[in-house]
Amino acid sequence: MKFVDISMDLHNHKSSAVQKLALTQIGLIFSLFSVINCSNNTFAYTVANMSINPVVISSSVKQTATVIFLHGLGDSGNGWAEAMTQIRQPYVKVICPSASPMPVSLNQGFRMPSWFDLFTLDESGPEDENGIKEAAKLVHSIIDREIEASNIPSSRIALGGFSQGGALALYSAFTYNKPLAGVMALSCWIPLHKTFPAAAKSNKDMPIIQCHGDCDPIVPLKWGQLTASILKSFAKNTELKTYRGLMHSSSDMELKDLKKFLETVLPPV
Repeated sequence: MKFVDISMDLHNHKSSAVQKLALTQIGLIFSLFSVINCSNNTFAYTVANMSINPVVISSSVKQTATVIFLHGLGDSGNGWAEAMTQIRQPYVKVICPSASPMPVSLNQGFRMPSWFDLFTLDESGPEDENGIKEAAKLVHSIIDREIEASNIPSSRIALGGFSQGGALALYSAFTYNKPLAGVMALSCWIPLHKTFPAAAKSNKDMPIIQCHGDCDPIVPLKWGQLTASILKSFAKNTELKTYRGLMHSSSDMELKDLKKFLETVLPPV
Protein backbone atom coordinates (compact mmCIF):
# COMPACT_ATOMS: atom_id res chain seq x y z
CA MET A 1 0.00 0.00 0.00
CA LYS A 2 1.35 3.39 -0.96
CA PHE A 3 2.16 5.91 1.78
CA VAL A 4 0.84 9.32 0.79
CA ASP A 5 3.14 12.06 2.05
CA ILE A 6 0.44 14.64 2.71
CA SER A 7 2.33 15.40 5.92
CA MET A 8 4.42 17.76 3.78
CA ASP A 9 2.02 20.42 5.11
CA LEU A 10 4.51 20.56 7.99
CA HIS A 11 7.26 22.05 5.88
CA ASN A 12 6.07 23.55 2.63
CA HIS A 13 4.61 26.89 3.69
CA LYS A 14 8.04 28.51 4.01
CA SER A 15 8.94 31.64 2.09
CA SER A 16 11.50 34.33 2.80
CA ALA A 17 8.82 35.83 5.05
CA VAL A 18 8.09 32.60 6.89
CA GLN A 19 10.78 31.15 9.17
CA LYS A 20 9.67 27.75 10.49
CA LEU A 21 9.80 27.25 14.24
CA ALA A 22 10.37 23.86 15.84
CA LEU A 23 7.44 21.45 16.08
CA THR A 24 6.23 21.27 19.67
CA GLN A 25 5.13 18.14 21.45
CA ILE A 26 1.36 18.03 21.95
CA GLY A 27 -0.05 15.86 24.73
CA LEU A 28 -3.40 14.14 24.53
CA ILE A 29 -5.85 15.15 27.24
CA PHE A 30 -8.63 12.63 27.77
CA SER A 31 -11.14 14.68 29.72
CA LEU A 32 -13.60 17.42 28.93
CA PHE A 33 -12.34 20.77 30.19
CA SER A 34 -11.46 24.31 29.26
CA VAL A 35 -8.64 26.25 30.87
CA ILE A 36 -7.64 29.83 30.32
CA ASN A 37 -4.62 31.48 31.91
CA CYS A 38 -4.72 35.17 31.10
CA SER A 39 -1.58 35.98 33.05
CA ASN A 40 0.74 34.32 30.52
CA ASN A 41 -1.54 34.17 27.48
CA THR A 42 -1.59 30.37 27.35
CA PHE A 43 -4.75 28.47 26.62
CA ALA A 44 -5.91 24.86 26.50
CA TYR A 45 -9.27 23.76 25.19
CA THR A 46 -10.56 20.24 24.78
CA VAL A 47 -13.55 18.73 23.03
CA ALA A 48 -13.84 14.98 23.64
CA ASN A 49 -10.30 13.60 23.12
CA MET A 50 -9.01 16.58 21.13
CA SER A 51 -6.70 19.07 22.84
CA ILE A 52 -4.79 22.11 21.66
CA ASN A 53 -1.91 24.15 23.00
CA PRO A 54 -2.00 27.30 20.92
CA VAL A 55 0.73 29.77 20.25
CA VAL A 56 -0.68 33.13 21.34
CA ILE A 57 0.87 36.43 20.29
CA SER A 58 -0.61 39.39 22.11
CA SER A 59 -1.29 42.68 20.38
CA SER A 60 1.39 45.33 20.83
CA VAL A 61 -1.22 48.01 21.54
CA LYS A 62 -4.75 47.80 22.92
CA GLN A 63 -6.36 44.74 21.40
CA THR A 64 -9.45 45.30 19.27
CA ALA A 65 -9.34 42.23 17.01
CA THR A 66 -8.15 38.61 16.82
CA VAL A 67 -6.96 36.23 14.12
CA ILE A 68 -7.30 32.48 14.73
CA PHE A 69 -5.23 30.47 12.23
CA LEU A 70 -5.35 26.66 11.85
CA HIS A 71 -2.32 24.74 10.59
CA GLY A 72 -2.24 21.90 8.07
CA LEU A 73 -1.82 18.16 8.59
CA GLY A 74 1.31 17.21 10.51
CA ASP A 75 2.14 20.78 11.55
CA SER A 76 1.61 22.75 14.76
CA GLY A 77 0.57 26.23 15.79
CA ASN A 78 4.23 27.26 15.70
CA GLY A 79 4.28 26.72 11.95
CA TRP A 80 2.20 29.79 11.10
CA ALA A 81 2.53 32.01 14.17
CA GLU A 82 5.38 34.15 12.85
CA ALA A 83 3.80 34.64 9.43
CA MET A 84 0.49 35.73 10.95
CA THR A 85 2.32 38.07 13.31
CA GLN A 86 4.12 39.70 10.39
CA ILE A 87 0.92 40.46 8.46
CA ARG A 88 -1.29 41.58 11.36
CA GLN A 89 -1.85 45.11 12.58
CA PRO A 90 -0.54 46.07 16.08
CA TYR A 91 -4.05 45.92 17.59
CA VAL A 92 -4.59 42.31 16.45
CA LYS A 93 -3.98 39.31 18.68
CA VAL A 94 -2.96 36.06 16.97
CA ILE A 95 -3.97 32.58 18.14
CA CYS A 96 -2.49 29.55 16.36
CA PRO A 97 -3.87 26.33 17.89
CA SER A 98 -2.23 22.93 17.55
CA ALA A 99 -4.17 19.78 16.71
CA SER A 100 -3.61 16.63 18.72
CA PRO A 101 -1.87 13.63 17.12
CA MET A 102 -4.25 11.01 15.78
CA PRO A 103 -4.07 8.07 13.36
CA VAL A 104 -4.62 9.29 9.79
CA SER A 105 -6.17 6.71 7.46
CA LEU A 106 -4.67 8.30 4.35
CA ASN A 107 -1.20 7.69 5.80
CA GLN A 108 -1.87 4.06 6.77
CA GLY A 109 -2.86 4.98 10.31
CA PHE A 110 0.34 6.79 11.20
CA ARG A 111 -0.21 9.24 14.04
CA MET A 112 0.32 12.92 13.36
CA PRO A 113 -1.28 16.23 14.35
CA SER A 114 -4.59 16.33 12.52
CA TRP A 115 -7.89 18.17 12.99
CA PHE A 116 -9.87 15.19 11.64
CA ASP A 117 -9.24 11.95 9.76
CA LEU A 118 -8.55 11.91 6.03
CA PHE A 119 -9.48 8.89 3.92
CA THR A 120 -8.61 9.94 0.37
CA LEU A 121 -7.36 12.75 -1.85
CA ASP A 122 -10.33 12.27 -4.17
CA GLU A 123 -12.82 15.12 -3.91
CA SER A 124 -15.69 12.66 -4.40
CA GLY A 125 -14.41 10.21 -1.78
CA PRO A 126 -15.67 9.57 1.78
CA GLU A 127 -15.05 12.11 4.52
CA ASP A 128 -14.77 11.98 8.31
CA GLU A 129 -18.10 13.70 8.93
CA ASN A 130 -18.13 13.18 12.70
CA GLY A 131 -14.51 14.24 13.04
CA ILE A 132 -15.06 17.40 10.99
CA LYS A 133 -18.09 18.37 13.05
CA GLU A 134 -16.27 17.74 16.34
CA ALA A 135 -13.29 19.78 15.15
CA ALA A 136 -15.66 22.62 14.22
CA LYS A 137 -17.07 22.53 17.75
CA LEU A 138 -13.51 22.92 19.03
CA VAL A 139 -12.98 25.98 16.84
CA HIS A 140 -16.30 27.41 18.02
CA SER A 141 -15.17 26.97 21.61
CA ILE A 142 -11.91 28.80 20.87
CA ILE A 143 -13.88 31.71 19.42
CA ASP A 144 -16.27 31.78 22.37
CA ARG A 145 -13.39 31.75 24.86
CA GLU A 146 -11.65 34.56 23.00
CA ILE A 147 -14.80 36.69 23.07
CA GLU A 148 -15.07 36.11 26.81
CA ALA A 149 -11.38 36.59 27.57
CA SER A 150 -10.69 39.65 25.41
CA ASN A 151 -14.13 41.27 25.52
CA ILE A 152 -14.27 41.78 21.77
CA PRO A 153 -17.24 40.98 19.50
CA SER A 154 -17.21 37.96 17.19
CA SER A 155 -17.34 40.36 14.24
CA ARG A 156 -13.77 41.39 15.13
CA ILE A 157 -12.46 37.83 14.87
CA ALA A 158 -11.13 36.42 11.60
CA LEU A 159 -10.47 32.75 10.93
CA GLY A 160 -7.83 31.31 8.65
CA GLY A 161 -6.08 28.09 7.84
CA PHE A 162 -3.78 26.22 5.49
CA SER A 163 -4.77 22.96 3.74
CA GLN A 164 -6.70 20.83 6.26
CA GLY A 165 -6.75 23.84 8.59
CA GLY A 166 -8.23 26.02 5.86
CA ALA A 167 -10.91 23.43 5.21
CA LEU A 168 -11.80 23.43 8.89
CA ALA A 169 -11.80 27.25 9.03
CA LEU A 170 -14.38 27.40 6.22
CA TYR A 171 -16.63 24.75 7.73
CA SER A 172 -16.37 26.25 11.21
CA ALA A 173 -17.26 29.74 10.01
CA PHE A 174 -20.41 28.64 8.21
CA THR A 175 -21.60 26.56 11.16
CA TYR A 176 -20.87 29.19 13.84
CA ASN A 177 -23.89 31.02 15.23
CA LYS A 178 -22.34 34.50 15.43
CA PRO A 179 -20.98 36.88 12.75
CA LEU A 180 -17.27 36.70 11.97
CA ALA A 181 -14.99 39.22 10.26
CA GLY A 182 -13.84 36.90 7.48
CA VAL A 183 -11.94 33.76 6.49
CA MET A 184 -8.53 33.17 4.89
CA ALA A 185 -8.68 29.78 3.13
CA LEU A 186 -5.25 28.74 1.84
CA SER A 187 -4.59 25.74 -0.44
CA CYS A 188 -7.72 24.01 0.79
CA TRP A 189 -11.22 22.78 0.06
CA ILE A 190 -14.65 22.96 1.65
CA PRO A 191 -15.36 19.79 3.66
CA LEU A 192 -18.64 17.90 3.30
CA HIS A 193 -19.28 20.00 0.20
CA LYS A 194 -22.37 18.02 -0.75
CA THR A 195 -24.11 19.31 2.39
CA PHE A 196 -23.85 22.93 1.21
CA PRO A 197 -25.57 25.34 0.94
CA ALA A 198 -27.96 23.74 3.45
CA ALA A 199 -25.16 23.34 6.02
CA ALA A 200 -24.36 27.06 5.98
CA LYS A 201 -26.16 28.37 9.04
CA SER A 202 -24.57 31.81 9.12
CA ASN A 203 -21.78 34.08 7.88
CA LYS A 204 -22.95 33.98 4.27
CA ASP A 205 -22.07 37.67 3.91
CA MET A 206 -18.58 37.57 5.43
CA PRO A 207 -15.56 38.22 3.19
CA ILE A 208 -13.63 35.11 2.14
CA ILE A 209 -10.25 35.03 0.41
CA GLN A 210 -9.13 31.75 -1.13
CA CYS A 211 -5.48 31.45 -2.10
CA HIS A 212 -4.19 28.52 -4.16
CA GLY A 213 -1.05 27.64 -6.10
CA ASP A 214 -1.62 26.49 -9.67
CA CYS A 215 1.02 23.76 -9.28
CA ASP A 216 -0.28 22.28 -6.02
CA PRO A 217 0.24 18.48 -6.21
CA ILE A 218 -1.44 17.71 -2.86
CA VAL A 219 -4.65 19.76 -2.96
CA PRO A 220 -4.97 20.47 -6.70
CA LEU A 221 -6.17 23.85 -7.89
CA LYS A 222 -9.32 22.17 -9.21
CA TRP A 223 -10.32 21.58 -5.56
CA GLY A 224 -9.97 25.29 -4.90
CA GLN A 225 -11.97 26.08 -8.03
CA LEU A 226 -14.69 23.60 -7.05
CA THR A 227 -14.81 25.18 -3.60
CA ALA A 228 -15.04 28.65 -5.13
CA SER A 229 -17.96 27.50 -7.29
CA ILE A 230 -19.77 26.04 -4.28
CA LEU A 231 -19.15 29.14 -2.19
CA LYS A 232 -20.49 31.45 -4.89
CA SER A 233 -23.78 29.54 -4.82
CA PHE A 234 -24.59 30.90 -1.36
CA ALA A 235 -21.80 33.20 -0.08
CA LYS A 236 -21.91 36.81 -1.26
CA ASN A 237 -18.32 38.00 -0.80
CA THR A 238 -15.75 35.48 -2.02
CA GLU A 239 -12.53 35.78 -4.01
CA LEU A 240 -10.16 33.11 -5.36
CA LYS A 241 -6.56 34.18 -5.96
CA THR A 242 -4.18 31.85 -7.76
CA TYR A 243 -0.38 31.99 -7.74
CA ARG A 244 1.65 30.87 -10.74
CA GLY A 245 4.20 28.17 -10.02
CA LEU A 246 3.21 27.83 -6.36
CA MET A 247 2.96 24.29 -5.03
CA HIS A 248 1.38 23.19 -1.70
CA SER A 249 2.97 26.14 -0.02
CA SER A 250 2.79 29.85 0.68
CA SER A 251 4.64 32.80 -0.84
CA ASP A 252 5.51 36.43 -0.19
CA MET A 253 2.87 37.52 -2.70
CA GLU A 254 0.20 35.47 -0.96
CA LEU A 255 1.16 36.93 2.42
CA LYS A 256 0.92 40.43 0.98
CA ASP A 257 -2.60 39.65 -0.26
CA LEU A 258 -3.54 38.28 3.16
CA LYS A 259 -2.21 41.40 4.86
CA LYS A 260 -4.41 43.57 2.64
CA PHE A 261 -7.38 41.32 3.37
CA LEU A 262 -6.89 41.60 7.13
CA GLU A 263 -6.51 45.37 6.91
CA THR A 264 -9.89 45.44 5.13
CA VAL A 265 -11.88 43.06 7.35
CA LEU A 266 -10.25 44.15 10.64
CA PRO A 267 -9.73 47.91 10.25
CA PRO A 268 -8.71 50.08 13.22
CA VAL A 269 -11.54 51.18 15.51
